[in-house]
Amino acid sequence: MILYEGTIETFNEDVMQNCVADRAAEKYTSHYNRKPAPSEYRSWQNSLPILNQAFRYADLKDNKILLEYELPYSSQRIDVLLFGKSVDDTENIVILELKQWSNDGLKESDSEGNVLVKYASWKEQPHPSLQVEGYYFHLKDFKKIFEEKNAPVLNGSTYAHNYSKQDNSVLFSDKFSEPIKKFPLFGKEDAMVLARYLKDKLQGGGGKLLFERFTGSPVSPSKRLLEHTSKMINEQQIFNLIDDQIAAYNSIMHRVKIITKTKEKSLVIIKGGPGTGKSVIALEVMGELLRQGKKVMHATGSSAFTNTLRHIVGPRAKHFFKFFFNFTREPENSIDVLICDEAHRIRKDSNDYGVPAKFKSKDPQINDLIKPAKLSIFFIDEYQIVRPKEQGSIALIKEAAQKLGIKNANIAEFELQTQFRCSGSDAYLQWLDHILEIRDTEITEFDTKMSLRIFDDPRDMYHEIQKRNQESNNKSRIVAGFCWSWSSPNADGTLINDVKIGDFEMPWEKKNQFWKWAIDKSGMDQVGTVYTAQGMEFDYIGVIFGNDLVYDRASCKWRAVPENSFDSQIKRNNPELLSHLKNVYRVLLSRAHKGVYIYFIDKETEKYFKSHLPETI
Repeated sequence: MILYEGTIETFNEDVMQNCVADRAAEKYTSHYNRKPAPSEYRSWQNSLPILNQAFRYADLKDNKILLEYELPYSSQRIDVLLFGKSVDDTENIVILELKQWSNDGLKESDSEGNVLVKYASWKEQPHPSLQVEGYYFHLKDFKKIFEEKNAPVLNGSTYAHNYSKQDNSVLFSDKFSEPIKKFPLFGKEDAMVLARYLKDKLQGGGGKLLFERFTGSPVSPSKRLLEHTSKMINEQQIFNLIDDQIAAYNSIMHRVKIITKTKEKSLVIIKGGPGTGKSVIALEVMGELLRQGKKVMHATGSSAFTNTLRHIVGPRAKHFFKFFFNFTREPENSIDVLICDEAHRIRKDSNDYGVPAKFKSKDPQINDLIKPAKLSIFFIDEYQIVRPKEQGSIALIKEAAQKLGIKNANIAEFELQTQFRCSGSDAYLQWLDHILEIRDTEITEFDTKMSLRIFDDPRDMYHEIQKRNQESNNKSRIVAGFCWSWSSPNADGTLINDVKIGDFEMPWEKKNQFWKWAIDKSGMDQVGTVYTAQGMEFDYIGVIFGNDLVYDRASCKWRAVPENSFDSQIKRNNPELLSHLKNVYRVLLSRAHKGVYIYFIDKETEKYFKSHLPETI
């Protein structure tokens, strides 16, 4: 998605006529079905005329310019992309980020690579050169044009036009000299310096053909977490982090350094919805710390997710992956870093029937996770709680930390907002939360960037999923609400077709090997549940929306129907059943990178969904 496209000459004319921000706003409204936030509109009004001055100083005219270019597989946008040639005929693409930060609204952060920026409150942000570095490698990773023999040169820079280099210059301090050298930063006094930089890259003019090659360049397939987990843990960093991910990663690494010098415990909470990269950060952090020789453990409350990770990383590294209940007997501060992924699945205690006797404990499970670690990291999405015994929340974590004597200064909290799943559409997830009435959202309209299709026959949906698996082997799945019994395999190992809808029949995942469902080829012919899908991601997901949760069009309310559920743990004496079932389908409908297929058991619920979709779908 691009909000403005033209030559620098036409951009100059639009700036002079004071209409460039309006044109961007019109395109934004047309694409997103809502107006841009007033702050974003003001940023265009304020920054673009100042940028235009640098273009005029550089005497650029027929170069191609894009504003607000949306990154592949992401909801994040690059402010400005410029296309052209240098005098020696080298093709250049220039990333240019615009910052309105001022000196009095910015101060140093203790976390290496971060700065503190004043918004409604002070917030850790990556240094602009590191932010641009993230965009640079994201484009390099995904745009095929940069793999060509005569690939254009990609450049990255930032123009902080309100920030003075002379007044308490945090941004230009020596500790940022290396990233600035690679990805230049220009301040308030640097309009002419920026002009010379742009002239050096672009004064040969042109850019139209390069722009067409760039926009027409195929996008590489997105990286799937499970395909790269082993290399992340055992060899090297794989995923390129951007924006809020960088800030969170930098803060974690800073706190790891601190715990080696002090005996004070520390804690990091990272909140984010589906597809915001929580598990990516968790595993990249873990791999780097293991390479540094730290004692680090990864824990979840999900048998499927942990067993899948153990299988992928292999015998040498699998003992680093544990369950939440595994730490009840660990001595205090015996672990450098404990990474708690899917922390919303933390239980009240570790005394459930499924916990081995040697780990059973009636102490709060959250305490058992904080006590043994010098640094505890919690990755959490409170809207993914799907069972009554799950009670992980930010409030619970903070309350436990306070009781265990962790100082507020030693607790960091981050929120991940950039979307990397669901075709990079945060709007789709907001629409999903809106239609399921999980929370109030800013966006209520469906984003057609995400592919969604409703089927009249589950057999047709199954065949479409199989087609997707033929195109990209073993990367798409069918899941369902727990509305059928789950049988053990036959004596010969064959599975029983428990999921039956008319002439359609399929088995659930294999009961004694359910954790294999997401990665083994046999999973293509089995139906998964929320318990095997949570934490996983696929190219396409086919969702059988069961009749345990229905929309009552007469009362205009969602209604739980426990008699249609076979999930005894979720429906027994559960006053939060409705909320948990909404979260179940939120999880199932947010597992895909490219597209979601849905078959509805309850036709009134189907009508309700269709009423919130464009007629073209």
